Amino acid sequence: MRKPIIAGNWKLHNTSSQGVALVQELGKLTADAKKVDIVVCPTFTTLTAVANALHGTNIHLGAQNLHWEKKGAFTGEVTAEMLRDVCCEYVLVGHSERRQYFAETDETVNKKVKAALEGNLVPIVCVGESLEEREAGTTEVLVGKQVKAALEDLTKDQVASLVIAYEPIWAIGTGRTATADQANEVCAFIRRTVAEVFGQDTADKTRIQYGGSVKADNIAELMGKSDIDGALVGGASLDAVGFSKIVKF
Repeated sequence: MRKPIIAGNWKLHNTSSQGVALVQELGKLTADAKKVDIVVCPTFTTLTAVANALHGTNIHLGAQNLHWEKKGAFTGEVTAEMLRDVCCEYVLVGHSERRQYFAETDETVNKKVKAALEGNLVPIVCVGESLEEREAGTTEVLVGKQVKAALEDLTKDQVASLVIAYEPIWAIGTGRTATADQANEVCAFIRRTVAEVFGQDTADKTRIQYGGSVKADNIAELMGKSDIDGALVGGASLDAVGFSKIVKF
C-alpha cells in the first residue's frame, strides 16, 4: 500500500558539474527501478543544473531546507515557491543537523512543514534522538514530541501525503547503525503516534523512512521490516553505484 521512497541527502557536497555527473550516472543505473520513488537532495546552488540533468529519468528532485515565509528580509533563505520554480518536488525539514547547528526548533519545523505543503512540496520531516536520550530510555518521549509538534494543525490528508524520516542522531555519519529491529521499533512507534492523533487510516498511508548510515549491505534487512517504508541516505548517496544498489534493494 505504501510505495517505498529512497532519498539521498547530499548535504554540503558537490558543485553543479559534479552533481550533474552523479545524477547522469545514477539515472542510467536506476532506469529500471520502478518499485520505489527515488529522490536526490542537492545543495541550493546545484538544484537548477541537477534538475535539467534529471529530465527523462525516474529520479525526483528535493531540497535540503526552506523558509516558512513567502518573502521578506530573510537573508540567505529560500521559499517553497523558489524551490518549485527550479522543479523541486520534495524538501527536507528539521534534519538533526539543522536542529543542532542552526537552532531549528519544533516550532520552526512545524512552520516549515506547513509552508512546504502550501507550496506543493512534499516535506520529508526528520525526527530522532541523541545517544544520551536513547541510553536514558527516553527515545519514545522525545520522538513522539517531535512528531506531534511537526504535524500540529495539519489535516489527515496532509499528513498522509508527507514523509517522516526517523534518523537516530547517534547513527548519522558515525558508522553506527540501528539494528533493523531497533529502527522498525521506532518507526512503528511513530506510526502509532500518527494514528493516535490522526487515525489509523492516516497512519497506514504515511510513509516512514529510516536514516542513519544506510548502505547497500543493510538496506534489504531494513526494508524487510513492517514499518520501514524507505531510507534517507547520507554519504552513500554520493556514489552513484552504491546508491543505485540501495535503490534496487
